[in-house]
Amino acid sequence: MVVTSTPTRNTPYTVRTADGRPAMLETGHPAPEDPAAWAAEHRAFLRAAVAEHGALLVRGLGLSDAATVGAVSRELLDEVLTEREGFAVRQVLADGVYSSSEWPADQPMCMHHELSYAREVPGTLLFGCLTAPASGGVTGLADAHEVLQALDPGLVARFEREGWLLDRNYTDTVGVGLGDAFGSAGRADVEAYCAARGIEAVWQANGDLRTRQHADAVLTHPVTGRRGWFNQIVFLNEWTLDPVIREYLKFEFGDDGLPFNSRYGNGDPLDEQTVLDVNSVYERHTLREPWRAGDLLIVDNLRMAHSREPYEGDREIAVVLGDPVTRPARP
Repeated sequence: MVVTSTPTRNTPYTVRTADGRPAMLETGHPAPEDPAAWAAEHRAFLRAAVAEHGALLVRGLGLSDAATVGAVSRELLDEVLTEREGFAVRQVLADGVYSSSEWPADQPMCMHHELSYAREVPGTLLFGCLTAPASGGVTGLADAHEVLQALDPGLVARFEREGWLLDRNYTDTVGVGLGDAFGSAGRADVEAYCAARGIEAVWQANGDLRTRQHADAVLTHPVTGRRGWFNQIVFLNEWTLDPVIREYLKFEFGDDGLPFNSRYGNGDPLDEQTVLDVNSVYERHTLREPWRAGDLLIVDNLRMAHSREPYEGDREIAVVLGDPVTRPARP
């Protein structure tokens, strides 16, 4: 079934939705000569569509480079963020514009909400497709409220009661470096950053850093009031790693030395079946639309989880994080 929104007097465009696909707006041909000016002109309409649907795919915008994505982001976002505490390496493509997280092309990136473990969370994400892959590589979306309603009530109750823990290990050889994660590699600066955000930080004898942070697993959306499953429990977890990579990392760094691992709020580990069950719920609620070069995807990060499916060929997605929301410390 396809549902079409009615254009307003301020814009000739319509937003179309279909089962299993994200809401979409097509700009038509040719693409706007100046994508940033077009975004500025239709900002209110685009933001309203995201508020209604949780995400909006703008097709035909003609994004061709990172600088253009940055210019569009400055028109659509109230504030552009510098990423801190990222879980995977990104490249800076332009001012405020990053590459997508470096992750093996043949491995999926499970559903998650960006920086859901942090105190400062991006409220809005922009994804600009500069190069579409030959196949696969979809950025899937799932509504956090619908996912919460479909999960096992006992599992939800436990995570609501306990929250969730994220353990991380920062080394010179694996994952994100201290400078990118905390804005400085200096020990005093890192300790101050962590102390201000309630992150437990322990330096190892070899100079590596181990951290633990405690966050809520369920979020009440500050605008809609809807409760949603908001975390990275199934992504930042040992069971999402390729088995060969997982065993190598455990052999090299020990059972507690993985770059990241999520746990129940009381410190108990998650079993593989629980991770599979949550991923199964995500799969049943995933919206998909293959990328085309020039596309712009606007996502309410507090409402919609996103993923990245395996792909073949070149794939270049420019990412902007914006509209920060500060979450209170968990009691």
